[in-house]
Amino acid sequence: MAERDFYDVLGVARTASDAEIKRAYRQLAKQYHPDQNPDDQNAEQRFKTVNQAYEVLKDAKRRAAYDQMGHAAFRHAQSNSGGFRPGGSGGRGGFGGFGFGGGNVDDIFEEIFGDFMGGGGAARGRGRAGSSARGQDLRFDLTIELEDAFRGSTKKIELAHARACDTCRGSGAAAGSRRETCTTCDGVGQVRMQQGFFTMQTACPDCRGGGTMVRDPCRTCRGSGRTQRTRSLSVKIPPGVDDGTRIRLAGEGDAGGEGAPPGDLYIFVQLSAHAFWQRNGADLHCEVPVRLAQAALGSELELTLLDGKRLKLRVPAGAQSGQQLRLRGKGMPALRGAGAGDVYVSLAVETPQNLSAKQRALLQEFDALSDGATHPRHTAFTRRA
Repeated sequence: MAERDFYDVLGVARTASDAEIKRAYRQLAKQYHPDQNPDDQNAEQRFKTVNQAYEVLKDAKRRAAYDQMGHAAFRHAQSNSGGFRPGGSGGRGGFGGFGFGGGNVDDIFEEIFGDFMGGGGAARGRGRAGSSARGQDLRFDLTIELEDAFRGSTKKIELAHARACDTCRGSGAAAGSRRETCTTCDGVGQVRMQQGFFTMQTACPDCRGGGTMVRDPCRTCRGSGRTQRTRSLSVKIPPGVDDGTRIRLAGEGDAGGEGAPPGDLYIFVQLSAHAFWQRNGADLHCEVPVRLAQAALGSELELTLLDGKRLKLRVPAGAQSGQQLRLRGKGMPALRGAGAGDVYVSLAVETPQNLSAKQRALLQEFDALSDGATHPRHTAFTRRA
C-alpha cells in the first residue's frame, strides 16, 4: 500500500513554516489520541501516522531529506549523526524509529499538552539529562542569477540569529557566578504532574527544562547565554547549482543554550528567470531569430554564452523555423562532477515587415520564379488541400 505524503497527513502545504506544522500536529494528535477515541479501533493507527509525519517534518535535516527523496530517505538511510535510522530496523513505529511505538509516551504528552501545563516543546531533548540543547538549525533562501550558477560565485548575506553572549561566553551567569543544579527537579529538567487519569511530564517551571539555574544572571543576555545579532556571511556558490540546491554551513545556525554546540545554516538556492536562456537540468535552451535570406542562403551568427564568451553558430542553407542546432558541452557545468550539458538553439525565421516598394517588387519576382523545389512543404500541402 502506498505511503501517504507527510504534508498531506498533517494537512499543510510543503512551504509551511515550523509553527504551522507544529500547530497542525497538535490539533490532529488531540483529535486522534486513542484515549479520546476509545470506541474507534483505527484511532491509534491514525495517531501513529500523525506522529510519524511530525517527527520528520519538525526537524530541518529530516525535512530536507524527505523533501528530496520522500519516504525512501528513511527507509534505506544508514544511521548517522542526523538521527536517521533505517526503516526496517525493527522500530515499533514502522518508519525508521520515528513512530508512536518507538517513542516515550511522556514525550508525546509533553508535545501535545506542554504549553497548557507550563512547559513547552522547546524543553524537549534537553532537560532529561540536565544539559542544554544543540542550537536550532536555520534556513536562508538565496536567489541568484543564472550566470552565478554557471560560473560559481560568492554571495554576501545578512543573517539575524542567536549567538553566544560575549559577556558570559554563553554560560548565562554574571562574572564571579556560575550555574547551579536546579533544586526543584534535581537537575533532571522535568517534573511530573497529575492531570486527571494521566501523569504528565513537563519542563521544570524553575529552570525551564535546563536542569540548571543561575542565581546571578548575566545582565547582557539576562541569563539565556545568547544574544540576537545580525552579521554578514560569505556563501560560496559552486558552479552548476540548480533550483532547490541546499548548501550546509556547519555551526552557523543559532547558538545552543548554556554553551551547547550551535546549529547549522542551510542555504536553499533559487534561480531567477533569465531574459534569454531557459534551463532544463544541465542543458540550456534559447531561441535565435534569423532573417529570411539568412535562413535560405545559410549564414553564420554569433552567440554569447553565460560566461561571456562569444561562439560562432553556423545556420545551414534552407533552415526552417523551429529547427534546433545543438552545441555539445556548452551548457551548465555538472554540480560536483565532470562535464557539462548542451546548448540547444531554436531558429525562428523572421518574415520581412515594412517593405519598401523595391523590396516588395523583388519578393514578387522571387515568388513568380518559385516552384515545388523551392517550397516543397507548401507544395505538398496545397496538393492535399
